[in-house]
Amino acid sequence: MVSKQPRKQHLALYAAPLHRRHRFLSAPLSRELRGKYRTRSLPVRKGDRVRIMRGDFKRLEGDVLEVDTKRRRIQIQGATTTKADGTQVPAPAVPSNVMLIKLALDKERDRVLERRSKGGKERTK
Repeated sequence: MVSKQPRKQHLALYAAPLHRRHRFLSAPLSRELRGKYRTRSLPVRKGDRVRIMRGDFKRLEGDVLEVDTKRRRIQIQGATTTKADGTQVPAPAVPSNVMLIKLALDKERDRVLERRSKGGKERTK
């Protein structure tokens, strides 16, 4: 049984191994993709096209340049901040604050989508 206590939730989140942190990097799909693949969200991958829904870069669309599983952040093309010395650095974004609008498909992701798109009754068989 999973604890409801915030301190244990926080500890489990930060002490999770990297192969489990992949699941924490999920983002919701757009309405078109949700209808096509019959799933609500997927983990973000490098090469996906996303739209930022919250924060300073709201409504910005760009490709995912990097996924940082250790810090649970993604870097998006076009979302940059200026440092004090004038250099541009990518601004990290939280995956739950973006929406997937185009997927970078490969064999593994096709298998995941096929498995998830099966209906409730078919899934239990």
